[in-house]
Formats: sequence, structure tokens, C-alpha cells
Amino acid sequence: MSSSNRDLLRRFFVLGYHDLRAQLTRRLGSAELANDVLHDTWLRIDRATPVGELRSPRRYLLQMAFHAALAHWRGDRDLVTLSDAKEAIGLVDEAPDPERAAAARSEAETLAGALAELTPRRREILLASRLDGVQLRDIAARLGISQRLVEIKLRHALAHCALRLDRKLIQRFGPKPLKDSEG
Repeated sequence: MSSSNRDLLRRFFVLGYHDLRAQLTRRLGSAELANDVLHDTWLRIDRATPVGELRSPRRYLLQMAFHAALAHWRGDRDLVTLSDAKEAIGLVDEAPDPERAAAARSEAETLAGALAELTPRRREILLASRLDGVQLRDIAARLGISQRLVEIKLRHALAHCALRLDRKLIQRFGPKPLKDSEG
């Protein structure tokens, strides 16, 4: 395109900007899209190559703007959302589904009920040992009882909670219990 045609398009663009934007907003249905398209059109003026003389610079600018809008829409169609990308690379949402969340709430309520059924001393030993991570000898010293008695009360508290939660108790300390065939 000759420099005189580019100058003519730029002049029509600048002088008719508000009219172009209004017409594009009506035709495209979005003022934001019209602004984006006009920006792209301004950048495309330097690359434009009209054949011969420009009879209607305004019409030519509108055509350029509509082509820019088409390119914009094609680009949007090719965009990938974050959820699409996560699914494509195999990332899984680790948040619990509603069923698992409800089961966890129910289990927490059952555990709270089991803790409430314990004697105050057994509850204190269990919470200090398993929740706060206090050593059994320190619990014994704090309560003024033997470490062996703390172990027994802790075992009873764990067994009670395991029974209420319908779980198998896993022994974490002391000798393994004898099996019936050995005894």
C-alpha cells in the first residue's frame, strides 16, 4: 500500500474513531470487543495492501475491523481453560467429594462422642499422647502415676475409640499380645 493510502486510512481512522467504535459495538455486540478490534485494526493499517485507489476508506477500515474480529473469535475458540489443561495433563482435584466429606464429618462426630465417653484421665492421656505428642513418661510425671499405668489407660482409651469407630486397633508400643495357639 502506498504511503498516501496509509495516511488516508490513518486519517479516516482517527477522525472517525467514535463512529467506527459505535458501529462495531452495535454489530459485534460488545464495546470491549469493539475496542480490541479497533486496536488490532490500527496495527493492521501498516500491513494492509489494497489494490488500486481507495474509493471508500471507511468501508475498507470496517472490513479490516471485521477481519480482526473474526481472528479474535477464532483465537478465543482455540483457547484452553485451566480446567481443560488440568484434565489434559491428568491433574486431579484432591478435594473430597461431598460423599467423602459427609463421611469424614460423621466419623469426626463419632470420635467426639467416643472421647466424651472416656473418663477424664483416659481422655487427658489420649489427647496428650496422640494429639499433643507428649512422651508417656512426661504424662506420668505430670499426673503423678507410673508410666505403666499411663500405657494401660492409653491402651484402654484407644481400644474404646477403635471400637466406636469400627476400626482395628494397631498397637504402637509394648510387647505384642500372645496368640491363642501360643498360650
